[in-house]
Amino acid sequence: MDRTRGGHRAEQPSGSRSTSRLTAEPEDETWLSRAADSASSLAGGVPKEFLGDYLLLLAEAATHGRRPRRAELEAVGVLGRRAADSGVSAGQAVSLYLSAARQVWGELPMVVRARDSAAVRAAADAVLQVIDDAVAVFADGHAQAVRERVRREEMLRRELIEDLLRGDAHLGELVERAEPFGLDLTRTHQVALAAPGRRLPDIEAAASTLERIVLDRFGDRDALVATKEGQVVVLVPAEPPAASRARSHQGAATGIGRILHAELDRLRRGRPWRIAVGRPHPGAYGIARSYEEAREGLSMAARLQMDRPVIEAEDMLIYRVLVRDQPAIADLVHTVLGPLAQARGGAAALLDTLEAYFAMGGIATQAAARLHLSVRAVTYRLARVKALTGYNPADPTQRFTVHAAVLGARALGWPGHELSQPNASGQTGPTGANTGDTDG
Repeated sequence: MDRTRGGHRAEQPSGSRSTSRLTAEPEDETWLSRAADSASSLAGGVPKEFLGDYLLLLAEAATHGRRPRRAELEAVGVLGRRAADSGVSAGQAVSLYLSAARQVWGELPMVVRARDSAAVRAAADAVLQVIDDAVAVFADGHAQAVRERVRREEMLRRELIEDLLRGDAHLGELVERAEPFGLDLTRTHQVALAAPGRRLPDIEAAASTLERIVLDRFGDRDALVATKEGQVVVLVPAEPPAASRARSHQGAATGIGRILHAELDRLRRGRPWRIAVGRPHPGAYGIARSYEEAREGLSMAARLQMDRPVIEAEDMLIYRVLVRDQPAIADLVHTVLGPLAQARGGAAALLDTLEAYFAMGGIATQAAARLHLSVRAVTYRLARVKALTGYNPADPTQRFTVHAAVLGARALGWPGHELSQPNASGQTGPTGANTGDTDG
């Protein structure tokens, strides 16, 4: 029910009482309304309806020393939540309430006319107490509404990212849900995935760091940062493919993967970080494709024991081709490299030598430096490879076969994991066991 005094009624939000004047004198019947208008103006145009009964509480505290009832303060808290839901900032809200208190105090008839200083001091104490109580409750209500909105938006954001990365949601719904977060799903995007060297109990600190960097570089549209399964997912708009390739060929350190790694490397926890970057793809489903490439890149880099901190999807295409037909590549590894298992100590050392040799462009001296071996040791191992397998890594006509087999071995985890090959009866069984050659 609306509350009135002296016949005056002021407009209020639904469910709250009206502001009313303090005295019954006709010339003063609108002074509270004037105070509300002035406070609204001083607060930058915040609607005076968010004051509710606050002015009346101030006036009654000054004239009668009455403290606000619990229900009256709860109503102020509701107004705080409404103000937050309407987009009123905390600063604007507090400014409205403090400006209103100042206006009411200046126009209180008993203050203007009072001769008793003790009465004025008592009124001031009562008014200040109401201000303290009401502003605190109003601010709590405002903060609660903001927290609830943030949690709600974060939940919607996480659900959107999950659906985007999974790639099986309805396209029309995705477009509609992505718009409030500034995502234009008609554009081309790419996904970067950041994985810590060890699982962190709290990955959010890293996500916050990357979010500041990403938003600073790309703006708050078409870019999202989230956490998923202990890793940080970064979605950014992609550069034109030509520009991206030019950067890659020039070896520039301005790609999104290198930017993210440089920032994460400054963190005290989680090092060493590894970043995998999927290729740019257009549309909503292109996001899921880019994410899958980044996820595969991290997994493959771990299996291949790569020491590179940034993995580009383009660099992993050959491995994706190799493992796509796993029986065929297993057969290649078994046929070409299987005899290396006869070497003393197994195939691992010879396989490492081949990998370094091919990585260094077939230059034995550089391979030796990479392996921290003498050149003589490297050339000896290459000779052992030729003797055991019949393939010469230095022969241009055989190099591709051996190199493909080495890549396949890394992709399949051989020789750490045994290969399964069909036997004469058509059944599969493990191969590649060490027969214990006396190789030195």
